[in-house]
Amino acid sequence: MTQTVAVLGTGKIGEALLSGMIRAGWRPEDLLVTSRRPEREAELTKRYGVAAVTNADAAKRADILILAVKPQDMGTLLDELSPHVTADRLVISAAAGITTAFIEERLAAGTPVVRVMPNTPVLVDEGMSVISAGSHAVAEHLSHAEEIFGGVGKTLRVPEDRQDAATALSGSGPAYFYFLVEAMTDAGILLGLPRAQAHDLIVQSAIGAAVMLRDSGEHPVKLREAVTSPAGTTISAIRELEKHGVRAALIAALEAARDRSRELASGNG
Repeated sequence: MTQTVAVLGTGKIGEALLSGMIRAGWRPEDLLVTSRRPEREAELTKRYGVAAVTNADAAKRADILILAVKPQDMGTLLDELSPHVTADRLVISAAAGITTAFIEERLAAGTPVVRVMPNTPVLVDEGMSVISAGSHAVAEHLSHAEEIFGGVGKTLRVPEDRQDAATALSGSGPAYFYFLVEAMTDAGILLGLPRAQAHDLIVQSAIGAAVMLRDSGEHPVKLREAVTSPAGTTISAIRELEKHGVRAALIAALEAARDRSRELASGNG
């Protein structure tokens, strides 16, 4: 790990990547950070022992640039970077809805760009990051992205035209589970449980179910059937879910998220 990596934009996701790289063995002296606020730069320097630099300095010094700014700030950042980024740099974008083509056309011809869509569980090293190559990125560049984002969870390579679907499933995915936990907690209160107890019951059940899905290798239908006894409580609940069209509503919701991702990527924000 002798390459120099710069994280441009050190909000929650940027800091999570920074800390994940250090835990994975990157040396702090090989890591650079940028921030709009001097106090934030001082905080990161003290916490991680990394150097805080300007965006222009990062572009000149780093072998790999991770662009972790908000999508609406990407154009301004690229204008600032473009005079300094040469085609031998690797540029990794973690900004939702920003295509590799958008970045490529603003940088030196031939610059390799990799697009990554992480989700918020990268903050607890359980993220899902979806990785796509731009027109000039090769396997080596994707491996670099996997090495970085693999420190905060799992990674998956997909063609860029599937990024909108991945955004709907995993990028926005945690919000669907939080919504479900919120609804189930309200149901627990209705059934007579204190909120804290209902919350604990649901969260541990969700963790256990997720681990079983991940580690058992079983199809979710089989795992669900193992809980569903004939004429029992579970099948009564599932009948109500089906009666109210929950499955169809979820499919429609994910289609809406995918379509909105496409709109954002096309500039119709």
